[in-house]
Amino acid sequence: MSTSDSGNDIALTRPQKPGRLAALRSALDEGAVRSAERMINTLHPAEIAQLLESLPPRRRELVWEMTDPEHDGDILVELSEDVRSQLIREMEPEELAAAAGNLEVDDLADLLADLPEKVTQQLLRHMDQQDRERLSRVLSWPQDCAGGLMSTDTVSVRADVSLEVVQRYLRMRGELPERTDRLFVVDRGDRFLGTLTLARLLTGDPEEPVGACLDPEATRIAPDLPASEVSQLFRDRDLLSAPVVDEQGVLLGRITVDDVVDVIAEEAAHEVMAGAGLRDEEDVFAPVLPATRRRLLWLAINLVTASVGGLVVQRFEATIGKVAALAVLMPIVSSMGGIAGTQTVTLIIRGLALGQVQWRDARWLLLREVGISALTGTAMALILGGITIAWLGTWSIAPIIGAAMLVNLLAAAIVGVTVPLLLRRLSIDPALSAGVILTMFTDCIGFATLLGLGTLFLV
Repeated sequence: MSTSDSGNDIALTRPQKPGRLAALRSALDEGAVRSAERMINTLHPAEIAQLLESLPPRRRELVWEMTDPEHDGDILVELSEDVRSQLIREMEPEELAAAAGNLEVDDLADLLADLPEKVTQQLLRHMDQQDRERLSRVLSWPQDCAGGLMSTDTVSVRADVSLEVVQRYLRMRGELPERTDRLFVVDRGDRFLGTLTLARLLTGDPEEPVGACLDPEATRIAPDLPASEVSQLFRDRDLLSAPVVDEQGVLLGRITVDDVVDVIAEEAAHEVMAGAGLRDEEDVFAPVLPATRRRLLWLAINLVTASVGGLVVQRFEATIGKVAALAVLMPIVSSMGGIAGTQTVTLIIRGLALGQVQWRDARWLLLREVGISALTGTAMALILGGITIAWLGTWSIAPIIGAAMLVNLLAAAIVGVTVPLLLRRLSIDPALSAGVILTMFTDCIGFATLLGLGTLFLV
């Protein structure tokens, strides 16, 4: 039997209650430092991290000084990248070394990249050979794949021993790693053979060998599997934990459901933030200049795409001068196209994220969305045509606005399907770019169709 203990002390906790945060802020406002300090140090490190992210910089520094140094490392691991970097810059090397030295190997791997080189070298010098090897194993994989997610905190047993021997071994150890629902069965070369559930271990015949009780078909994960696919695997198979096994079949570590919950939360945050051109973990209280630099590029891209739409309108300046009603109707056409396209883009991006949509599905999805847009576009064209007749008192513009609406919704469907799939095929994040491209197309096509038809039939 062999064991590898570099446990992860992360717990799933309830979100920070607004009342608790308000009470703490009130204590800080009133200068009740001791009361605030007591309140802070009764919280879980994850809750303290959430609290720190919810405070402006000056309050954040004050609360950080009140935290128990023993928990500093656990809190730093839970913080977003921006807030963590800010606090690390303000800490002395000795403080950082003490905070990081209290961490388990897997948590230290998450923090190591943000530490100064001097502190990193000091930590490595004080680690034993086994922990250095574990750390090296975790750091050898990118954070966004199974190898980067895995914990080396595993308990492995041999297939040729009895269940009673395993039970005695576990009693001798005295504890199991967090969220252990199964043991991993390996041979003498640490090659993975299968899993032994704790339920089978406790209810099986004590004399029965482990080899007769193991599940050889248990899910195993390759270390280079992307984190998004790992989370999908856990969702599909309702897993609590799974072994990470390399190409040679050697057991490297395990992934537990708490790691996957973090991945799912990060993916959800990415979809929301990327759609607005923001970083996933951007600090809401970040200084003005850094935040401005991050947003300028996105705004500049939007300015360029908006200018393209403006150039299209400029080409029909004479038409707008003669038929001013078209200028009133232009925002309606572009807005409806944008909304319809956003619905399609959101559906496709969600399908891509969940692994439901592939490039081979493009033709079927395109026909489906075009069909939907043809029906909704016809309905909206008829409604808008009727509104135009009632509003402007003339029927001559109604067919034009109706046709422009239909054409723009069809274009939105085509762009909404093809652009996310093309971007994914080019290894570009569609959540970050698809919205800008969609807006440019729907604005330009909507304006060009409306003003072009107006030029042909009204001028």
